[in-house]
Amino acid sequence: MRAAVIDHFGDASVFSIETIPVPQPNAHEVLIALDVTGVGSWDPALRSGKWAEGEEKFPLVLGLDGAGTIVAVGASVNDLVPGERVYSYSFENPKGGFYAEYVVVPGSRVARVPADLDRTHAGAIPAIGLTALQGVDDALSIAAGENVVIHGASGNVGMLAVQFAKLRGARVFAIASGPDGVELARRLGADEVVDGRADDLEAALDHFAPDGVDAVLAFAGGPELTTALDAVKKGGRLAYPNGIEPEPRKRRGLRIKSYDAQSGVRQLEQLNAAITEARLEVPIAAVYPLAEVARAHEHIERGHVLGRIVLDVSARRL
Repeated sequence: MRAAVIDHFGDASVFSIETIPVPQPNAHEVLIALDVTGVGSWDPALRSGKWAEGEEKFPLVLGLDGAGTIVAVGASVNDLVPGERVYSYSFENPKGGFYAEYVVVPGSRVARVPADLDRTHAGAIPAIGLTALQGVDDALSIAAGENVVIHGASGNVGMLAVQFAKLRGARVFAIASGPDGVELARRLGADEVVDGRADDLEAALDHFAPDGVDAVLAFAGGPELTTALDAVKKGGRLAYPNGIEPEPRKRRGLRIKSYDAQSGVRQLEQLNAAITEARLEVPIAAVYPLAEVARAHEHIERGHVLGRIVLDVSARRL
């Protein structure tokens, strides 16, 4: 199979397209012929070695999520069969990641693709969808009628979190980036949207929730987040995925929860239900062929990406 491989950490030029063996599933795994794989904002950090833990073995195939068709299942996988359209998010992949024509992942981290998602959007959603929904449902338990701030609302995860928070009946105050980011967050359903670096954030928050906001879901740090936290009422909540910088500081009277997105049967079933119920929109910023993976990473590193970047892998079938 063809795969985007790195043999050392570095800038985007370290990628090369190589022909490597197709990985084989054990009893608890499935082999997926990939169509589309996501390129996350975190991927350049993995490629550069910024998040390295010293256990990486080269050559290395990156990529944490994607969608395609099941080719083979292990003997202990009973609820999935070859030929089904599926998607997956799997952070640890000792047999190689999703920047390839085929990937092997645990069967517990695989779900059938909702009927209304095409191949591109199915490949774009697993990692960001799980992160957004678990922030709304698990970390914050957002309820109908609550006033919720989503910081980083025009980013990959934030754009889905806005829609999931509205699905749960919240009033959403979105902090976006740039006029186009404001327009995106507003189109996706936010009740109030500001450009965090251009508008009077403090005044807008006071107008939105004079008695204080109930919760903040943060996908970015910085002074805008500090201002948002100043507007949280006593006993309010803050949640954020691990890895945002700078990490929020503890505050008296504020319940804080950091989290990592979990991929499992329950979580994927929850995501599928929310995608269908919300009629979720998944904006796509760009689609690159596998051979142009370096360009995809450079696009992300330039910043201000509205929508998910994906690779069209177009796997050859066995």
